[in-house]
Amino acid sequence: MIIFRYLCRELLFATLAVSAVLMLMVMSGRFVKYLAEAAAGDLSANILFSLIGYRLPSFLELVLPLGLFVGILLAYGRLYIESEMTVLHACGFSERRLLTYTLAPAFMVALVVASMSLYFSPTGMERSSGLLTADKSRSEFDHLVPKKFVATEGNRAVYYADSLSKDKSTMHDVFLAELGGAGAETEADQQIVILAREGVQQIDPDTGLRYLVLRDGYRYEGVPGQRDYRLMKFTSYEVQLEVQQKRSNWGDRMEAMSTLDLLRSDSPQERAFLHWRFSLPVLVMVVAVLAVPLSRTNPRQGRYAKMMPAVLLYITYLVMLQGVRGAIEDGKIGNPAAIWLVHPPFLILGLVLLGGGNWRRRPKRPPAEPAGGTSDA
Repeated sequence: MIIFRYLCRELLFATLAVSAVLMLMVMSGRFVKYLAEAAAGDLSANILFSLIGYRLPSFLELVLPLGLFVGILLAYGRLYIESEMTVLHACGFSERRLLTYTLAPAFMVALVVASMSLYFSPTGMERSSGLLTADKSRSEFDHLVPKKFVATEGNRAVYYADSLSKDKSTMHDVFLAELGGAGAETEADQQIVILAREGVQQIDPDTGLRYLVLRDGYRYEGVPGQRDYRLMKFTSYEVQLEVQQKRSNWGDRMEAMSTLDLLRSDSPQERAFLHWRFSLPVLVMVVAVLAVPLSRTNPRQGRYAKMMPAVLLYITYLVMLQGVRGAIEDGKIGNPAAIWLVHPPFLILGLVLLGGGNWRRRPKRPPAEPAGGTSDA
């Protein structure tokens, strides 16, 4: 039990360290993407951290298998470099026993990955999709950035405000260009340009429609290049705001589906995604079997000698899984259960790398002869 606790402590500590670094890299990249969308006015800044929190399980389900794989290589590689593993093998600690001890913490990691992929990840995706839906359903002016031209959905209009009030309820020095106005039925190129001192949003309590109320400005209507422009000065002018329609993303919708919904579905794409979710915990166990023989290191080579080939092997494994899943979703493979054909070759490869001689326990030495020897008859 002492050796088991020692190996588990070394393995889990290395796994947590590697996973933390990988999570920091993944979350930083996603946060920068969300931050860029918020800076462009396409996303509200107050939901950034909520989105990252809801996406955390979907990051963990992919990071933890790689973290365990690299953690085994680092932890056991250090034991080989410092000759601790050599001493254990000399004392009768077989390769099979090492694999058994390794599969225990790997099973714990597989349970965590299973909980993420089967429940927490779809739940988080559903809530993040709800946040994005609520954010996208707001009008374009809710995302307006001062001193920046913003085009509406479909490029039907362009908005600009020189400044905003502190509560962002009032815009100052507003510019509005509509491509095709009230008189566009006769002239396809007719445009409407509005300049106003300020603008505020109002919601009709009866219909719930949003309006932009412009005050103290001018309205120009006509076709560029012609002289029949119409100029109108106004004290108050109302423009109905269009509500952005949420673009449905098939991949995000499927990721947000619960596991029970996928089980009830007959769609090949959704069935393939269901098998993908169940494949991730199996991936953890298979990479644990692969990592044990790959961690063998000669002290003269260094602990990182086999790191690059091992990581390439892991990437090949993951790419093959995703490739089969993509082929099923595209209809190139008819059976969604074909994704399970990827696991056995890598499991067999791991068992072969363990070696026939190292897999068996060391034979017991014959009893030593007495000190005085035996006399010949």
